[in-house]
Amino acid sequence: MELRVLGCSGGIGLHRRTTSLLIDDDILIDAGSGVGDLSLEEMSKIRHIFLTHSHLDHFNFLPLLVDTMFPLIDTPMQIHGQAATLKALQDHIFNWHIWPDFAKLPSRGNPVMGYQVMQPGETADIAGRSLEMIAVNHIIPCVGYRVETASGVFAFSGDTTTNDSLWDALNAHDRLDLLLVEAAFPNASEDLSRAAKHYTPNMLAEDIKKLRHHPRIYVSHPKPGHEDTIFQECQQAIKDRKIHSLNGGEIFTL
Repeated sequence: MELRVLGCSGGIGLHRRTTSLLIDDDILIDAGSGVGDLSLEEMSKIRHIFLTHSHLDHFNFLPLLVDTMFPLIDTPMQIHGQAATLKALQDHIFNWHIWPDFAKLPSRGNPVMGYQVMQPGETADIAGRSLEMIAVNHIIPCVGYRVETASGVFAFSGDTTTNDSLWDALNAHDRLDLLLVEAAFPNASEDLSRAAKHYTPNMLAEDIKKLRHHPRIYVSHPKPGHEDTIFQECQQAIKDRKIHSLNGGEIFTL
């Protein structure tokens, strides 16, 4: 399994792309602005998009992706997510006012996209890759994902703050090789971070003690301009684990 980080920033700016992870060549986790760096050929191979939640930075290039692929693919892209996430897209984005309803185009019987509702705890199996949806703790319904193949396992936290559900779900399995976990705000912004339900480095350090595995750990979703501070604070707060800063363009082979 190959994991390519198309975007992992908490905002935009030069060389910053919002969250999107490409698994092999056909599965996305989230569809942030990093999707826009793919070629038309690369985009045409995507058939499954697993969303963590309905905040704009995690799906903002989904409407453009579907529109771009509209004349180029003959099997629909499947959009996987919680019922609340998919309903938000249907009500507020793919509603003809903001963007066409591509679940009905070019026809109801032959749409370019479809919706697949999942619940936390459920697993989707796609060509030898198992994607488990895991509930996390954010300001709106949000999930992370654990992705397993015969050759390796990684997990992505999505947007979250202090919780037990992510760590319990990961501990329920025997293997975890790679963990991508958010830390959005520096320690000085803890009040804001708690209000928005994100991790600071200190908050993450307390929660990661719950994890019995020892994977490679990469910190994602830092707010622009605070990347260095957040990473340094993570290194200072998490002494017993090797911490890395996640960067767009990185490729992992598991």
